[in-house]
Amino acid sequence: MRFTTRLLHESFAPDAATGCVTQPLYQSTAFYQPTAEEMEKVFAGRKPGFVYTRVGNPTIAGFERRLRALEGGVGAVAFASGMAAISHALLNVLSSGHEIVASSGLYGGTSSLLADFAQYGIRTRYAQGDRVEDFAAQINEHTRLIYVETIGNPKLDVVDIKALADLAHAHGVPLFVDNTVTTPYLCRPLELGADVVLHSTSKALNGNGNSIGGIVVAGGKFSWKADRYPKFRDYSFGPMSYIVRLRQRMVTDYGGCQSPFNAYLTGIGLDTLALRMDRICSTAQALAGYCESRGLEVDYPGLASSPFHELAARQFGGRFGAMLTLCFGTKERAFAFIDNLHYALNVSNIGDARTLVIHPASTIFCHLSAEERQQAGVTDDLVRVNVGLEDTEDLLEDFAQALDHLPSR
Repeated sequence: MRFTTRLLHESFAPDAATGCVTQPLYQSTAFYQPTAEEMEKVFAGRKPGFVYTRVGNPTIAGFERRLRALEGGVGAVAFASGMAAISHALLNVLSSGHEIVASSGLYGGTSSLLADFAQYGIRTRYAQGDRVEDFAAQINEHTRLIYVETIGNPKLDVVDIKALADLAHAHGVPLFVDNTVTTPYLCRPLELGADVVLHSTSKALNGNGNSIGGIVVAGGKFSWKADRYPKFRDYSFGPMSYIVRLRQRMVTDYGGCQSPFNAYLTGIGLDTLALRMDRICSTAQALAGYCESRGLEVDYPGLASSPFHELAARQFGGRFGAMLTLCFGTKERAFAFIDNLHYALNVSNIGDARTLVIHPASTIFCHLSAEERQQAGVTDDLVRVNVGLEDTEDLLEDFAQALDHLPSR
């Protein structure tokens, strides 16, 4: 089965009770079991079933199965937001005294979360570059995982996932990969050796900008040895150990479950993922090339000028995603560009059907220090563009007229 056929048919069948050919919405808080004995078995995990939506729900479970299949994992757990997915996924593993090694170009919300973890004794060391050697230099006896994004947001740096997975495993730690920007259509990190994949499902998986969510998918190959990962002392379930603990302890105890309605909406959007990503990547390539021809400093992995072009081409199958950044020399010119656009909307999101632009330094990265913004590749003159589904020609014309209206340097 190829990608879109698998997306539409694997782990999905018409509803047995009604014949419904789309995932039904089960907007229910709790679920009935006919006997106390059967309820006991479901709670204990000895019988499949549902008892309470915070722990599990048929609509959410259907969505989880689809993402598990697309990423090639053994299990998945959906969360209320991308940030909930990240925080739950990491805290499922980490304890005070543990350390994370991370890429420097992480999304600002993730960087902020990792900074907050320091208050609980969990420290993050950032690689001072994108080479495997840069990550290796930060690993020590306290390291318990490596965390990266497929394409940095908005630094647009690309790491070699297979090489990093080999490095992580050589040191007995797992590799966590945020696959939000590329989606499993462009990249399946588990196939490259990663151990846990995360998504903000609010973005391209949904594709319509109408629901918040996150998801964590586990590959099931990493051995969570209790001497290094004491949280797994009572969770020896083989390949399912990470997922079982994530659901039984993290989502159940911390309560960051996704709502059935959001899972339902994202499932609808998921049906057209491949079609949307093909169109978006093609338009983003054209837009990046045009802006570069106008003399702008453009960052996009699809351009030959990107230092990550060859790696990205190999790792993402010749497609390079929806995100590009433009530098205008000054904050004032960056603002003027945003204000003169007609079709691209000034919105703090990515992965929408519409093209979105934002000035990261004054918005999503505004709470970070100047040094942290510099580390993330965020300058005062930078504009992040996330390409949508508009006609390519209309976007090119819109960007052309906005560039024509820029004040002189």
